[in-house]
Amino acid sequence: MTTEAFASFSDTAIMFAGIVYVLALAAHVAEWVVALTTPARSGGAEGAAAQPVVVGADGSRIDGPAAGAGSGSLPERPADAGDERRELRIDTASRIGVALTVVAAVLHTAGVVTRSFASDPWRVPWGNMYEFTLTGALGVTLIYLVLLRTLRLRWMGLFLTLFQVVVLMLANLTLEQQAGPLVPALHSYWLVIHVGAAILATGAFAVGALTSVMFLVKLRMGERRAALLDRFPDADTLDRISYRLHAVGFPLWTFAALIAGPIWAEYAWGSYWNWDPKEVWAFITWVVYAAYLHARATAGWKGKAAAIIALIGFATLLFNFVGINFFFGASSLHSYAGS
Repeated sequence: MTTEAFASFSDTAIMFAGIVYVLALAAHVAEWVVALTTPARSGGAEGAAAQPVVVGADGSRIDGPAAGAGSGSLPERPADAGDERRELRIDTASRIGVALTVVAAVLHTAGVVTRSFASDPWRVPWGNMYEFTLTGALGVTLIYLVLLRTLRLRWMGLFLTLFQVVVLMLANLTLEQQAGPLVPALHSYWLVIHVGAAILATGAFAVGALTSVMFLVKLRMGERRAALLDRFPDADTLDRISYRLHAVGFPLWTFAALIAGPIWAEYAWGSYWNWDPKEVWAFITWVVYAAYLHARATAGWKGKAAAIIALIGFATLLFNFVGINFFFGASSLHSYAGS
């Protein structure tokens, strides 16, 4: 295949990945609609449903204790039959959503990989902001799917697919670029090491941020016990999952931002540290996440305060990725990252 054919295939695969993500989102929306609009037949509702029903001679319905007597009693319906059908519908929609997410991830992967072959010579598929966005979004999906069973993340399906639909849409509307060779500054194996580690860290931080948001929502509305919240794990579990994800992402970010990045900078520009805006904000991101992990490990911080720090860290990460290119532009040594 020619480079043009690979470029066309990549664009098509990304387009279909976006379509399948939308279908997966629709399945997860159906899952939540069933969960929220069909209340479980438990507690008082179940007790009411379990009462025998008596039909009088005139066809009127007699409820309550009086229904226990009389030959007009109808057969009692199992109290949990409605619950079983409800859970089956929820589980079916959830499984369809996960299956479609897997299909979307395969298409997404194909689009990212073939992007590598769309230039001569072949190269890694994160040579500009558009490609980094596609690859970073793929990293988020892969981390979600890998940890789906281990950390029981199926509840995150709705938010993960919504995230992917929004990111891919914005990437194609505002960042899309034709595939082509790398700019000279990126001709280094450190591009694979430095940016690859940053992509993995970003994926872990993104899933951790989603978990932190859900934790805060659960904490905020926990008193009311809305049906929506029953779809989430308990607050302690969410807090623990968030911590584990950030604990995985932090060493990857440390390596990417404070080890591989400076080594590449010295190789490319003759100095390990240049006070470039992207370098400074990468360090700020590292400091915030270090504070988060340090506070949890030494001061025993958990809950709301820790979640807020984690989200501040993710905000600095997003600014480092998007804001630097838009606000500092050509003044940054990393200006080619937005090209």
